[in-house]
Amino acid sequence: MSSTTNIIRPIYLDKIKGYIDKPDVKIITGLRRSGKTEILKMVRDEIKSRVDHDQIIYINFEELDYAHLLDAKELNKYFLSAIKDDRRYYVFLDEIQDVKGWERTVNGLRLKNTDIYITGSNSKIMSDELETHLGGRTISFRANTLSFAEFINFRKINTLSTDSIMDELNAYIDIGGFPILSVVKYNDAQKREVVKEICDTALFRDVVKRRGIRHPQLLDKIVAFLFDNVGSLVSIRAILNYLKSSGRGADHETVANYIKHLEDAFIIKSAPIFDIKGKRLLEVNDKFYLGDHALQYAVRQKRMDKVQGILENIVFNDIIRRGYKVSVGKFDNKEVDFVAEEVWGSRKIYVQVCYEFTTIDTYNREFAPLMSIKDSYPKYVVTMDKNWQADENGVMGIHLKDFLLKDSL
Repeated sequence: MSSTTNIIRPIYLDKIKGYIDKPDVKIITGLRRSGKTEILKMVRDEIKSRVDHDQIIYINFEELDYAHLLDAKELNKYFLSAIKDDRRYYVFLDEIQDVKGWERTVNGLRLKNTDIYITGSNSKIMSDELETHLGGRTISFRANTLSFAEFINFRKINTLSTDSIMDELNAYIDIGGFPILSVVKYNDAQKREVVKEICDTALFRDVVKRRGIRHPQLLDKIVAFLFDNVGSLVSIRAILNYLKSSGRGADHETVANYIKHLEDAFIIKSAPIFDIKGKRLLEVNDKFYLGDHALQYAVRQKRMDKVQGILENIVFNDIIRRGYKVSVGKFDNKEVDFVAEEVWGSRKIYVQVCYEFTTIDTYNREFAPLMSIKDSYPKYVVTMDKNWQADENGVMGIHLKDFLLKDSL
């Protein structure tokens, strides 16, 4: 099997199914190669079982067959000829941001008897243009790369898995969550080339080209810095100092804009600082994590001195995937890796990530901040330490594999 077409991802399909035949335009956004196209096809195939096939209109704007439709007027002509009667038509538009003026076409299409699903790889472009023309008439879904549970399932279906959960966890850490890497067998060099191609394409098409970046070499430097400092507190000043030491000049606004463009393309995600005691966000340094931890391997080989950041990245994305917004906690002079609050709900969790408990100092550093927080919300210390399963004053030590496979947090 060379694609993910026949592998269902229920976490997305089940959510979107509830909006079939609702008037909202359904938008699936996410990092390139995270599976948006296959999710779109899953919804299409679900609807195909209910209606005549000629009521389905599917266009992937990255395919050469549809190159003539990258202009809104031509696209509109296409729909005028395709929609032939008063039946409801189901329209699927993949990577629609490649169409100039697409939002006007979608707005006109919405006024017909249609049910519309679109994907895009840049959140800012999508939100700005849709707010102007379709404000209040959309529902968005964020596609992420594979969770650990999905990773195991994909590899099992494609006979790439082992019988050992620990082996699968180590493979997940090494390979990452891009679906293509779990359906096709690659050697280590090929895996890195695939990830580098994904990263380069996302940078060029969704940042450099989309945003008209005039200094792509400067962007590359900023990317290298952020990728090499996953899980560390980062300031614009630190980046400016790094650029200066590398012989590149830049100003604060340019660096801030480039970081925002990377976030809009889902290449990086920021975690702001949250004052746990004061219950407020602090306008200081952020931590940055990658849309998938494998992206780090696009700029350098895996290194043991960076494994802590990789594990944090995996946990960070897993929490977000479950429907939480995530901050970095500050409690007095202590730091909590993640304070997570449900986007649609009242649940909150606190999470520390630690590779191994090697000394009593490590134990104190990881458990003490959580034990200082006196509310009743769940508190976890996630680790790769094989011998650590403990409940210390309400703080649960849990292995990474068990945390990632929990049904709920």
